[in-house]
Amino acid sequence: MPIRIPDNLPAKTTLQNENVFCISGSEADHQDIRTLRILILNLMPKKIETEIHLLRMLANSPLQLDVELMRINDIPSKNTPIEHMDNFYKSFQDVKNEKYDGFIITGAPLGKIEFSDVSFWPEMKEIMDWSIQNVTSTMFLCWAVQAAMYHLYDIQKRVLDKRISGVYTHHLINKLAPIVRGFDDVFDAPHSRYAEVPMDEISQISALDVISVSEIVGAYILARKDGRQLFVTGHSEYEPHCLKDEYDRDLEAGLSPAIPENYFPNDDPEMEPLITWKSHGNLLFLNWLNYYVYQKTPFDPANIGRS
Repeated sequence: MPIRIPDNLPAKTTLQNENVFCISGSEADHQDIRTLRILILNLMPKKIETEIHLLRMLANSPLQLDVELMRINDIPSKNTPIEHMDNFYKSFQDVKNEKYDGFIITGAPLGKIEFSDVSFWPEMKEIMDWSIQNVTSTMFLCWAVQAAMYHLYDIQKRVLDKRISGVYTHHLINKLAPIVRGFDDVFDAPHSRYAEVPMDEISQISALDVISVSEIVGAYILARKDGRQLFVTGHSEYEPHCLKDEYDRDLEAGLSPAIPENYFPNDDPEMEPLITWKSHGNLLFLNWLNYYVYQKTPFDPANIGRS
């Protein structure tokens, strides 16, 4: 089944050129299907790139999805044309009275900043609270995991001495969790962050299930035991050159970044990155849509959030 995206969204051309099955909203309106409504709160600076990364993952599902994009506030994005934001992004006021089957909150380059100093922290807290009663399952990515753990579970993030950047090996703690069905016992995933959520504090929260960890970078996949919240501390949606682009950007800024670990063959930035995470990344999003969204959401959206 296709993924439904807004008419004229630039990502559509990119996805169709890659033979990814997607249709415009106007085409989908002619079909008599109960589509799953998926909302994406995009906090990343390069919003169009992030849209494409996530839509690629979501489009692998046999389910029909109606994807909507949301912004955190009206402050102009430095890396995204204002016309794009005005045409394709909704505000929280636009969606707060709606119900959604699935919700994705992206990461943001805010790992070293105290939550109280984040300009949109009051809005972020309101949105996370809203999701509990208005969304069947919410997926938090990278910084959004740190924000959710702090606001919803009172676990403070731990700022690291140096940035985690690279592709790391993970293993399964709970092999029977639906989110990792089909996973190998050991698999890779990219990480790029300045902070972590301490494992020793996560383990004290009885409502949370630790599903996958890395001996080097800590917790990777966590979930509320009822599937209503999924936490992914890395970036399985990353495309092959994302870490390279971040490394090159920091070089140009004179930051002397470390070479991303386990990414370039022989740690040589002149070589093409070795991609080892895409299959598990696709399976992660497919399992979320199937087991935590489709299998749990009520047929009548009005019943979403009711226990």
